Amino acid sequence: MSRPIRRIASRAPRAAIAAALFASLTLISGVRAGMAETFAYVGNADSNDISVFKMSESGEMTLVQTAAFKGVEKPGSSTPLAITPDHRTLIAGIRSQPTLAVSFAIDPRTGELSHLGNGPLADSMAHIAIDRSGKYLFSASYGGNKVALNPLLGNGVAGEPKQVIPTGLNAHAFLPSPDNRFAFATNLGSDQVLAFAFDATTGTLTPNDPPAYKVPEKSGPRHFVFHPGGKFVYLLHELNGDVAAFTYEARSGAWDEIQRTTALPEGFSGKEPNKKPWAADIHITPDGRFLYASERTTSTLTAYRVDGSSGKLTTIGSVPTEKQPRGFQVDPSGRYLAAVGELSDSMTVHAIDQGSGALTKLKSYPTGKKPNWVEFLKLP
Repeated sequence: MSRPIRRIASRAPRAAIAAALFASLTLISGVRAGMAETFAYVGNADSNDISVFKMSESGEMTLVQTAAFKGVEKPGSSTPLAITPDHRTLIAGIRSQPTLAVSFAIDPRTGELSHLGNGPLADSMAHIAIDRSGKYLFSASYGGNKVALNPLLGNGVAGEPKQVIPTGLNAHAFLPSPDNRFAFATNLGSDQVLAFAFDATTGTLTPNDPPAYKVPEKSGPRHFVFHPGGKFVYLLHELNGDVAAFTYEARSGAWDEIQRTTALPEGFSGKEPNKKPWAADIHITPDGRFLYASERTTSTLTAYRVDGSSGKLTTIGSVPTEKQPRGFQVDPSGRYLAAVGELSDSMTVHAIDQGSGALTKLKSYPTGKKPNWVEFLKLP
């Protein structure tokens, strides 16, 4: 006698319908599992902490954490930040004594920071960066006229300096090349950019050939950024406000200047007392179409359109921003720019017009005291 067939297959469609209904309700409520979130990290020198903001799709910022530096008592002159390529660790450079690299673990879900430990820095470092392998920390000392290389240990904390290299006057930025085969350091007081060959396997720096590139006297090369395509590099000069464009030859690490323009707003003469150029920071959009530079005397941001073929710049214009904008950053989507003001203790978010590259102010947010550095991160 045959048994009756049990109809269990009908449960599958019901389960699928329920899952689809749940998913639609979840989307409506705005709580999407695994949804990527964008966070901004602001280094505050005088309050010795980091303001952590969550950014919405519209550019709205919400403060989610204030992470204090453990083991640090005195404020330094600035607080440079760097994030490892795997997005797991954020490192802050402490410029007061004792000079430290403070490491934080980044929560992959909330973006919040938890203290991992403190490692030694060779001096008071104006700039820090992490190599493309995530194994080494580059740093530049403005007052100490040197650059250094620290290994990053397995726990994300910096070890003892592996190399400390004397430079010309006022080393200000120290960054690896896009392919991690070279590293370059600006010397603001000696008007040069030092070039090193970098062996990421051994963690060793050696002078490249040529070992330095000279720039105009008293121009003060400060910060620089590589084009995402890897064929160009843009150098900001603090003392005269120049922005110089170079072709970059990846095989040899050679720079060749092709253009020089300015970060100073139209009408700026620089002849009034205490009104000298004082350029600060430079960044490029992830797609390489637009470049931005900040100038502290006028508290402005200047925008440029980048020719993808020649690398040359066309000035779009300047807009006011936070007072004394020492640091700013472009978000990973290329739709927003966040600038912080050392003298306003706040951050302004600007929208980037996707057609023209022009900036439009959206809103300002309070930060800690003397904010001077911004890093963005998209998680997961």
